Amino acid sequence: MAAFPAVCQDSVKITRDTIFLEPEDTVLIKSYAKRYNPRKALLFAAVAPGLGQIYNKKYWKLPLVYGGVYLIGRRISIYNKYYVEFKNHLFYNIENKIPETGLNPNTPLTTAQLRRVVDKARRERDLWVIVMGGMYILQIVDAHVDAHLKEFDLNPNLKVSITPTMTNDAWVGRQTGMSLTFRF
Repeated sequence: MAAFPAVCQDSVKITRDTIFLEPEDTVLIKSYAKRYNPRKALLFAAVAPGLGQIYNKKYWKLPLVYGGVYLIGRRISIYNKYYVEFKNHLFYNIENKIPETGLNPNTPLTTAQLRRVVDKARRERDLWVIVMGGMYILQIVDAHVDAHLKEFDLNPNLKVSITPTMTNDAWVGRQTGMSLTFRF
């Protein structure tokens, strides 16, 4: 209750003004999203790939994350092996002053061909390292967005249908296709 003095023109002094509010009937709703904190999912996914998906209880995504990491890591390993192997052959040619058109005794490639192979292997390895970084960021974003969408409520009256369509227009002629229809 707040009390404050007020004076009007008739010299009536008001010493107290009180407003009573009726308590509203409220229902406490436990939010499903409070169990899945998007920041926590993001942090877990950043610490270890797939941990954000485990936090969100999306276990079916784990084979996708770890399979992608394994396959990309395998490509990096293969191209790094080629890079190191052919770089050693190229250094052998350079140290022994074999001309650009001269063959390496350990491999049937010239020095010029070895330079191209080394450059290609390095470029491919670097590309797959960038793809691995993209995979890492993608799984972090997936965990974060998935945690945000836990509270998303889909309208139960939503009807989705896919139907084939055919139109005959004087300007463009006959066209066929598929129609995606949402009704709610």
